[in-house]
Amino acid sequence: MATKVAQKRLQKEYLAMQKSPPPFIWACPEEKNILDWHFIIRGPPDSVYAGGEYHGLIWFPSDYPFKPPDVKMFTPSGRFETGSKICMSMTSYHPSTWNAAWSVATILTGLLSFMLSDEITAGAVRTTDEQKKALAKQSHAFNLGNKKFRDIFPTYATPEMTDLPDMGQGPTSSKDLTSNSTSPSSINTTPAISASATPAPDDPKQTNANTNTNPVDNNKPDERIARGWMPSWKWLVLVVFLAVLGKLSTALGI
Repeated sequence: MATKVAQKRLQKEYLAMQKSPPPFIWACPEEKNILDWHFIIRGPPDSVYAGGEYHGLIWFPSDYPFKPPDVKMFTPSGRFETGSKICMSMTSYHPSTWNAAWSVATILTGLLSFMLSDEITAGAVRTTDEQKKALAKQSHAFNLGNKKFRDIFPTYATPEMTDLPDMGQGPTSSKDLTSNSTSPSSINTTPAISASATPAPDDPKQTNANTNTNPVDNNKPDERIARGWMPSWKWLVLVVFLAVLGKLSTALGI
């Protein structure tokens, strides 16, 4: 039985899978056991698995994500033994290399990348490209004969294969899957700076906004004079001169 931590984590990952599944991949847990996830992998179009549909299972430990899962494949592919655990750095074969930040999407993307390589390890087999291509053509019919596949994936258990949500219509290819790193350090976390973030210097609205950001202190006469709020000393001299001139004119009777 899954712990509360495992159940919460896997529920979150199922929502993430529904929202943004990896290219050529789909997965979901069994209705009565969230620790058992069935998946479909489609062969990328530029690989020997093109047109192939591969059904497998990830079964998670009850204390996931603190321990790694196991992975096996049911559909003959010419790459993996059917029904056998596959040795990967993301499975229980290598608990020391497991990273709790890895997810269902990470595991299956890694599995597809490993599938496209030629490395032989536990759970892997060696066949020719012609054999892999022949098995790819037979794969969907094989899956339709599997009751578990039909029960778990009714949407895809149709006479003709139905596309997965992401069939790699973007730039993703088999070369991308084998060359791209899934390490968190490869992700660019530097925020992008938009050109519109800096106002144009000749924009009058921006200029006014910038010049009015510092309010004037009315208790500072020198600042008020500098901003034209009081007459300068020349105006004061002129006012005094006119006042004296007015008094002289009165005294002289002008």
